[in-house]
Amino acid sequence: MPRITGRERVTARLNGMAGQQVVERVGRALFAGAEIIRAEAAHLITEGAVSGKNHVPSLPGQPPNEDTGVLRTHIETAQTGPLRAEVSSNAPYAVALEIGTSKMAARPYMGPATRRKRKEVVELVRGAVNQAVKG
Repeated sequence: MPRITGRERVTARLNGMAGQQVVERVGRALFAGAEIIRAEAAHLITEGAVSGKNHVPSLPGQPPNEDTGVLRTHIETAQTGPLRAEVSSNAPYAVALEIGTSKMAARPYMGPATRRKRKEVVELVRGAVNQAVKG
């Protein structure tokens, strides 16, 4: 799954600035960015999906088509540190869909959501850093 790089360098720089207020502001922006990615992943799953007896599975390489709603409702965002936020799914088959198995091709949704929203999230965090620096 794609990751946004440079976290360690930015974390060290922010920790050396004005202190806790800067870290909190940027941390909130990181969490908001993770929420943007979570929402996009949920959107990719529900886009064009039909539940119940008319459900049609997605094609290999395409995001999974929602059927029961379990995958979508198990996508979560967590603040895992002052300057770290994560988006994950704890649905029992989340990883199998994202990366595939020996019997099923991948139906990725988290990676594509991250790639689609990367620029928006980077700009959001950059704006928070700039505001914090200008303080």
